[in-house]
Amino acid sequence: MNVGLFIPCYVDQFYPNVGIATLRLLESLGVKVVFPMEQTCCGQPMANSGFQSLSAGCDKNFIRNFADCDVVVGPSGSCVLHLKEHLHSDEQPAEATRLRNNVYELCEFLTDVLKVEELPKARFPHRVGLHTSCHGQRGLKLSSMSELVAPKFSKPEHLLNLVDGLDLVPLSQPDECCGFGGTFCVFEEALSSKMGKDRVADHLRHGAEVITGGDMSCLMQLEGVLRRQKSPVRVMHIAEILTSGN
Repeated sequence: MNVGLFIPCYVDQFYPNVGIATLRLLESLGVKVVFPMEQTCCGQPMANSGFQSLSAGCDKNFIRNFADCDVVVGPSGSCVLHLKEHLHSDEQPAEATRLRNNVYELCEFLTDVLKVEELPKARFPHRVGLHTSCHGQRGLKLSSMSELVAPKFSKPEHLLNLVDGLDLVPLSQPDECCGFGGTFCVFEEALSSKMGKDRVADHLRHGAEVITGGDMSCLMQLEGVLRRQKSPVRVMHIAEILTSGN
């Protein structure tokens, strides 16, 4: 299986260690990874703002870069969901459809495709709070929703429970939005900020030393709150925790 590594533009620019951790994690599990060097933004910011037509160039570039890949894996639920739902091409409709059906968020790929049941080298002796992002939960179905009367599950939680020494703390509101929402945090700054503070407070109240998740966009929002509060609590992408100790 030829796996293309998709690193969202904001991860590349602000959190490159997340991309490196994702690569290390996949390779440690025996995955052959290729990284197209000309990849860039998936086009989500334009689409979220109602200008999906302006993302046509991003769609074309994505298809060109990942055409030779059997599957594409990315460490960002929001970007992956955008590609799954909106990747489009008038010139190559069949290839766009193929890629839409074969792009995976990292945790989804690990649990559903690789069927990971052990991470023998992973060790992280800290109290960790898991932030469940809206795109991952409600769009990609990475975990169950608390308002539904249905069996409970969480793919990220399953992976974290494989890490030696990690203490996953319970939260009062396990699937509450962090308030980032892409451009929402710009146009609704006050509301976004309050939501972020509430989300952080839940983790702090339960003694989390680290807040993790599968979306660095959400974690960036929470990191901003933590820094302004001068809190020692840090944020880490789940890929960084799953490769800890290696």
